[in-house]
Amino acid sequence: MSIIQLGRTGLCTEQNAFGALPIQRIPKADAVRLLRRAYEGGMTYFDTARAYTDSEEKLGAAFAGMRDKVLIATKTAAKTADALWADLHTSLRTLGTDYIDLYQLHMPPFCPLPGEENGLYDALVEAKKQGKIRHIGITAHRLDAAHKAIESGLYETMMFPFSYISGPQELGVARAALDAGMGFIAMKALSGGLINNSAAACAWMLQQKNVLPIWGIQRDWELEEFLSYIQTPPTLTPELEAVIEADRRELQGEFCRGCGYCMPCPQGIEIPTCARASVMMRRAPAENFLSEKGQAMMKKIEDCIHCGQCAARCPYELDTPALLQRNYADFKEVLAGKPL
Repeated sequence: MSIIQLGRTGLCTEQNAFGALPIQRIPKADAVRLLRRAYEGGMTYFDTARAYTDSEEKLGAAFAGMRDKVLIATKTAAKTADALWADLHTSLRTLGTDYIDLYQLHMPPFCPLPGEENGLYDALVEAKKQGKIRHIGITAHRLDAAHKAIESGLYETMMFPFSYISGPQELGVARAALDAGMGFIAMKALSGGLINNSAAACAWMLQQKNVLPIWGIQRDWELEEFLSYIQTPPTLTPELEAVIEADRRELQGEFCRGCGYCMPCPQGIEIPTCARASVMMRRAPAENFLSEKGQAMMKKIEDCIHCGQCAARCPYELDTPALLQRNYADFKEVLAGKPL
């Protein structure tokens, strides 16, 4: 693909990064093999988080003895300075390193500032002064939190959901971050699995100057697809443009991004999965939803008490209970043998 620089950090990487959330689901030996293959194929930027169970440990094992060859970004969801220092020391140990290239606050509900009682930002500055982290970033799902972080001028990078089905508001976050000199990192570049044409996603992303997409990778064939785009970058052919336009017609607007901010549900409904059932059944085999387990999961929607907690927490201001009901109606149609 192409080499980009993450804003004023000076960090340079292929416009093709490895998202290490999914590797927590596979055995350590498989994860290490996958990560090393990613590096051999040209990936140099690896994104993880303290919250991703053993993901950091697997990265540490994969890149032992070659730390200077890769860029490692991780995150903390700490709410206090003491918790941040504890997370940082754990991350350094599990990653097997004495520094982290990019240390990010993991989706805080507010924008931490210097001098606050929580001490988060001041702790980041001190950790950077000590050489334990090299650059300070922040991740967000909420538009207001993202814009406040950008306007603060305190953070070197912004990670935010961004793909070719992003709406004007999400595109505005990217433009504002880049205009402010921040590195912009695209999470959910495949929109949580709703985008199933990686060539189209990569071709579109290549048009976004200095945007770094994070691809969540768990399987060999997924990795090989993305590595092939380093050697042979996809271009926006009429065929791929048609794919993008079709996806935009189907997916833009009132759809669940699967961010999970709505959880937990007091009735035990798996909202991020159930609220996307219609789209997922159209774009992938429906067997997972039609299995006994899938039917039980969807039937839980009947227990919704319309408390409004999920809608109040949704960063995209969706009417989540109504969205669940629409998806449940579609599910029952498919269960009855009717096509969507």
